[in-house]
Amino acid sequence: MSAVATTTDLVEEILALKRARNAVILAHNYQSREIQELADYVGDSLGLSYHAAETNADVIAFCGVHFMGETAKIVNPTKTVVIPDLDAGCSLSDSCPADQLDAYLRAHTDKNYYVIAYINCSAGVKALSDVIVTSGNATKIVQAAPADRNILFVPDQNLGAWVTEQTGRKMDLWRGNCYVHVEFTRDSIARIRAEHPDAKVVAHPECTYAVRILADEVCSTEKMISYCRDSAAGSFIIVTESGMLHRLRRELPHKTFIPGPTDACACADCRYMKMNTLEKLHACLRDLSPEILLPEDLRARAERPIRRMLELSR
Repeated sequence: MSAVATTTDLVEEILALKRARNAVILAHNYQSREIQELADYVGDSLGLSYHAAETNADVIAFCGVHFMGETAKIVNPTKTVVIPDLDAGCSLSDSCPADQLDAYLRAHTDKNYYVIAYINCSAGVKALSDVIVTSGNATKIVQAAPADRNILFVPDQNLGAWVTEQTGRKMDLWRGNCYVHVEFTRDSIARIRAEHPDAKVVAHPECTYAVRILADEVCSTEKMISYCRDSAAGSFIIVTESGMLHRLRRELPHKTFIPGPTDACACADCRYMKMNTLEKLHACLRDLSPEILLPEDLRARAERPIRRMLELSR
């Protein structure tokens, strides 16, 4: 049997399992082309949060990384949430362990912190937070934070710094980052821009300041779609994880998208996002495993700041 036929058969089996399980397949923008094309919804963390909160499916197959599956379970305690690979983690989430954040807050009670957590964090960190943000709504939610409270922004220092630039709101920043986005450098982006002088540079705010200042637009992955669609430009250098280029090319086929390179390679792949495959998606729907399970007290505490985010984002 050819590779094409095998893939076709696998897709058909996944769709049959989806129907039998009354499942919905959610996929992040950084997933592979094959998974994006199979998913019921492809989007950024904010869009995925809304869909996870509103789905009528009995089973949520979340094609992303571990904290995303946790988020889906947090807002859907009675549903079965599975992910293709339980080891698909996140360097950014790992940079802020819940026990370290808890210890820090206990040691700095005098600061009276209002904790704003980027959604790229564990359920334990969410449970310690006042509100959650995504890159798409962070500026809006920071602007709505209590004026009489000090803000601790966790875990991404680059996103936090960008939000401060946009809002003027002083925040203390946890020293965490996404290993993929910090691999883009001023030199790597300057070189690709010189090769494509007519292309607009569009960068994610998880990139460093040295990269952000070279960009024509700094925005969330979802905003990248609307920015590129509405721009008069015909070509764009996309400075984020490589999976985003497939969605852009699929939705805007009349435009040209060039991957932002790092010093080491021509594009940036997240090794965790790419751990998910069609074979693993098939297995998790067949076996309803690996399943995301959370202690109810932790889940309930983590749900409050997520619901606050969803309410503030509408």
